[in-house]
Amino acid sequence: MGILGFLLLGLIAGAIAKLILPGHQGGGWVITLVLGVVGAILGGLIGSALFGTGIDGFFDLSSWLLAIGGALIVLIIYGAVTKNRSRA
Repeated sequence: MGILGFLLLGLIAGAIAKLILPGHQGGGWVITLVLGVVGAILGGLIGSALFGTGIDGFFDLSSWLLAIGGALIVLIIYGAVTKNRSRA
C-alpha cells in the first residue's frame, strides 16, 4: 500500500474510532490523522504478531479491522493522557 493510501486509511480509521468511543475526544482532523496512522501501525504490529497478518492492502477487510482496533487503543491512551489537562 502506498503512503497516501496508508494516510487515508489512518484518517478514516481514526475517525471511525472517535465515533465508536463514547464521550468527547479533543483534537481536529490532524490529531485524528496522527492517531489513526499510529493506530494503524500498532494494529499492523499486533496483527502480525498474534494472527500472522498485517496491513496488506487498502481494500482488505483485515487491514481495516486492524487499523480501527489499533486506533481505538491509541485513542484510549490519548484520552487517558489528556484527561487531566485543564481546557481553557
